[in-house]
Amino acid sequence: MVYSGVGRRAVLGLKHGDRLDMGRPLAEWMARSGAPLLKTADIIVPVPLHWRRLVKRRYNQSAELARHLSVISGTPLIPDLLVRDKATPSQDGLSRIERHENQLGVFSLHKRRPIAKNILLVDDVMTTGATLSACADTLRAAGAERIDALVLARVAREQ
Repeated sequence: MVYSGVGRRAVLGLKHGDRLDMGRPLAEWMARSGAPLLKTADIIVPVPLHWRRLVKRRYNQSAELARHLSVISGTPLIPDLLVRDKATPSQDGLSRIERHENQLGVFSLHKRRPIAKNILLVDDVMTTGATLSACADTLRAAGAERIDALVLARVAREQ
């Protein structure tokens, strides 16, 4: 969905409004639109939060979506394959270049988790793709051959 209006309210409800009840229906929507990606994925991996942000928020909205996608599709979930090593400031208000710089060297792999060839990376919102790119670079460097991304909402540039 486009990240505006009702779409934005749905994402923010899940992300900041403790609306975990929205996780399953939103993931069902994602599963329908991302069916071809789910069919080719060996595993599902959510974009991680830094542990401090996770403590503050109490849950990772991307992990909640990924968990439901795993149940719906039968594709295994490895929720902690990626680790966010650095606490980064919010990306709100940053330019495309600043967003990419903000994500450099932020992610690593959990040392005791296997890497798969085909990974479906799940996040709630994609703005410039900086976070997804940084995650994909980390996964690719570890040996993943195909990394697809499935997001709930996409920020659209104004015309």
